Amino acid sequence: MTSNTAGRTSITVLGLGNLGQALAAAFLSEGHPTTVWNRSPHKAEQLVARGATLAATPADAVGASDIVVVTVLDYDTVREVLRPAAGALAGRTVVNLTTGTPGAARDLGAWTADQGAAYVDGAVYAVPQTIGTPAAFVLYSGDEAAYREHRPTLDLLGEGTFVGPAPALSSVYDTALLSGMYGMFAGFFQAVALAGTEGIEAAAVTSPLVRWLTAAADALPAFAEEIDRGEYTTATSNLEINAVGLRNILATTQEQGLSTDLLAPLQRLFDDQVDSGHASSSLSRTIESLRAGR
Repeated sequence: MTSNTAGRTSITVLGLGNLGQALAAAFLSEGHPTTVWNRSPHKAEQLVARGATLAATPADAVGASDIVVVTVLDYDTVREVLRPAAGALAGRTVVNLTTGTPGAARDLGAWTADQGAAYVDGAVYAVPQTIGTPAAFVLYSGDEAAYREHRPTLDLLGEGTFVGPAPALSSVYDTALLSGMYGMFAGFFQAVALAGTEGIEAAAVTSPLVRWLTAAADALPAFAEEIDRGEYTTATSNLEINAVGLRNILATTQEQGLSTDLLAPLQRLFDDQVDSGHASSSLSRTIESLRAGR
């Protein structure tokens, strides 16, 4: 494989959106021979000025390096980019950092293996500006041997964690973490809208909200232990108390002229558990109503 005299692993980055540019810049900063490709070549100009090589085609880009990092719009685009380069993939490691679904990751992992390449799927938790800093982290799954071999290089992007050998696992983690994030955003939007009905500015309610959410997050590890054990006994805030509390919130939301669309589904889950005889159980038992819908 290609490497420079200092023994730096050669890397190709396919896709030069904001994230792809940040990834390539991080590799260049550590002296790695870096080849880049993008459908719009002008996006490579700053990277080329820093020493990157611009490839004319995806096949040329793939053939130039040990590691092929892909960060494009979606998995359909990944396939469109990699298929013409299939003949150059053998013996290389594909690290796909494109957001997608678990099924798409499974299919792409199998296809990549058929081409004789190792496949590592990754989920990046960072904005482009924090790539390469302690604020960034990446969850990887797929070919463990390839990940272990290239971990020192991949850790230049952010702290890496290997979550398992199935290519789909990082995508499942990603979907789970992003679901939690969007749930938090939904609660924020609800809070701001409700406060605004009485003329309270968003900034004014956000300060105590962040303080409260930070404290509330401390309950999550205990909830996780209860869920993993399947034991939901509690002496504190049980489902009945929370069902009554949420019903009051929904009533207030209606009184203030707002939609209850965001929180009403959660009320149904609480009520389902209470009606099933679990009023005194921990709030974490709500997950059993979600699981019943699988």
